[in-house]
Amino acid sequence: MSPRRTAAALAAVTLLTVACGRLSGDGPGGDDTIPHPTGTDDLVLRVETGGGFVAPEYTLSAAPGLSIYGDDRLIQTGPMIEIYPGPALPNLLVIPLSEATVQTILAAAREAGLMDGDASYGYDCVADAATTTFTVTADGHTSVVSAYALGMEAGGGDCPGTDVEARAVLSAFQVELQRLVSESGSGSEEPYTPTEMRVFVLPYRGDQPDLPQEPVEWPLEVPLSTFGAPIEVPQDARCGVVSGTDLETLLPAAQAANQLTPWVSGGAEYSMIFRPLLPDEHGC
Repeated sequence: MSPRRTAAALAAVTLLTVACGRLSGDGPGGDDTIPHPTGTDDLVLRVETGGGFVAPEYTLSAAPGLSIYGDDRLIQTGPMIEIYPGPALPNLLVIPLSEATVQTILAAAREAGLMDGDASYGYDCVADAATTTFTVTADGHTSVVSAYALGMEAGGGDCPGTDVEARAVLSAFQVELQRLVSESGSGSEEPYTPTEMRVFVLPYRGDQPDLPQEPVEWPLEVPLSTFGAPIEVPQDARCGVVSGTDLETLLPAAQAANQLTPWVSGGAEYSMIFRPLLPDEHGC
């Protein structure tokens, strides 16, 4: 094993050992509380993966994989039922965490270098892959660290210019984060109910004769032809945000719809993409 890969492996093992020790209260720095925002809408930590060779419609509907807020709530994407067409709404779950678990996660994030300022790690040996982005707001500042094609290094040999150690530590942090969340929140998940929802309107694109769909009347007063404002991608699409009583009216219909449901407004049919907004997200 090369010195670089040996260092990477040691760094990953160290990260996991420290994080596990802090969870049990036996690790170094067990009393070292890391200050973080405490508001219900304040983002503390987020891990999201996006970009790559995917359809624009997928990008519009995608939500961050995992977000932790100042009141120790975790919101993450849950498993989706394997049917086609799939549900119109993503499966977002809320998991309550203890402050001790949040502190353990932040300690592991600090060990992984996710509180040392912004950084970006490329990987030129893979094309059209996604980028994983870690955002941490704690200890008085925000750091954003991104890694392109994270986890795709195995079996690919050395790639010139790649920071092997940093990428190994980020991968190890992801594994440890999922373990901590699984152990702390198992059985306590609840569906996430948004207070705002981003709505994308497109000309109807779901016409499949072998999969006929029941049309649904658009329930809000503003017609879909003028709803929201135009966006550049995809072509001929519009975006608007619903909240309050409009969201209360629209949400049940969206929950009963699927990705191919035709929405009827003013005698025309439209395709809809719904993206529930997380507490720190607003607008299109």
